[in-house]
Amino acid sequence: MQTPHIPVLLNEVLESFSAVPEGYFADCTLGYAGHSSEMLKAYSHLKHIGIDRDDEALAFSKERLAPFSERSTLYKGTFATVLPTLVEAPVTALLADFGVSSLQLDKKERGFSFTSETLDMRMDASAPLSAYEVVNDYSQAQLEYIFDTYGEVRSYRKLAGAVIQARAKEPIRSAKALSEIAKTVIPPGGKIHPATLMFQAIRIEVNNELGEIEGLLDALEATHYAGEVVSLITFHSLEDRLVKNRFKKWSTACICDPQAMRCTCGKNHAIGKALSKKPLTASKEELKINPRSRSAKLRSFRFKSDSGA
Repeated sequence: MQTPHIPVLLNEVLESFSAVPEGYFADCTLGYAGHSSEMLKAYSHLKHIGIDRDDEALAFSKERLAPFSERSTLYKGTFATVLPTLVEAPVTALLADFGVSSLQLDKKERGFSFTSETLDMRMDASAPLSAYEVVNDYSQAQLEYIFDTYGEVRSYRKLAGAVIQARAKEPIRSAKALSEIAKTVIPPGGKIHPATLMFQAIRIEVNNELGEIEGLLDALEATHYAGEVVSLITFHSLEDRLVKNRFKKWSTACICDPQAMRCTCGKNHAIGKALSKKPLTASKEELKINPRSRSAKLRSFRFKSDSGA
C-alpha cells in the first residue's frame, strides 16, 4: 500500500519512545499512520490508539494498520476532546504531529493549496467553519487580528484591507484568488510564497489549532501516567512556544516568587523533565528526502515515574 505522506523526524520519534514500558501508544494526530505504523513495528509491547478528525485519513489508516488490528483502535475527533475520554490505560507514549499532512496540502479540493479552486482548509470536512466564511464574513478588525496573531504578518492591516476591498466586488471563492490578493500586498521574491503566512493564519483560525494544542497540554497536565513520554512536533513559532513554555512549567521544581529571599515551597513541584534542552530538528539526509521537514521541531517530555525518577 503506497503511503501519500512522509512522517517527519521518524527516527527521532522512535528513539524518544525507546524506553517506555508496556502500555498504550497514543498518536493524537494519526494522519496517514506514518509514525503509527513504524511505532507498531518497532515496539511490540505497545498497543495503539489513533486519533484524527479527518475521515479520509482515518479510512486510509484503518486499511494501512490492518496487520496490527488486534493492537490498534482508532477514534474520530480532536485530540483535545478525545484524549480525556479514553478508557485505555496506561498511556505510556503519546505523540502529536501538529503539521498539515502532505495529502491535505496536495489535494486541491481540500482548499489548502495556493492554486486550489476551492476555499476550505477544514481538517474535519463536517466542521461548520471553513476558510470561505473567515475570508468573506470576518470584519476587517477580525482579519487583522488573525493575520497579526496567527500569521505574524508584518503588513497585516494592509493585507486585511486588500481582502475587504476584493470581496466587496464579489465573494472570494478560491484559495487561488486569495493567494493572488496576497501578492498585491507582499511581493514575490522571498524564500516563502507571499500567501504562506496568511494561509497559516486562516488555517489556524478555521481549525482552532492553537486552542487544540492548549487543550492537549491541559489534559496531560491534569491526567498523565507515571513514566509517560510525550513527544510533540511543531512547525511554527506559535506552536513551539506553547509546548516549550508548558514543558518549562512542568520541569520547574520551585514555584516561589523570584523575589523571595529563600525557597519555602519545598522544591518538589516538577512533574517530570524534558528529554533534551533544545528541540530536535531534521537531519541533512531527511531534508533532502522531505523538504517539508525543514521547519519541524520535536520536543519530548517524560513524566515522573512512581519512584520519582
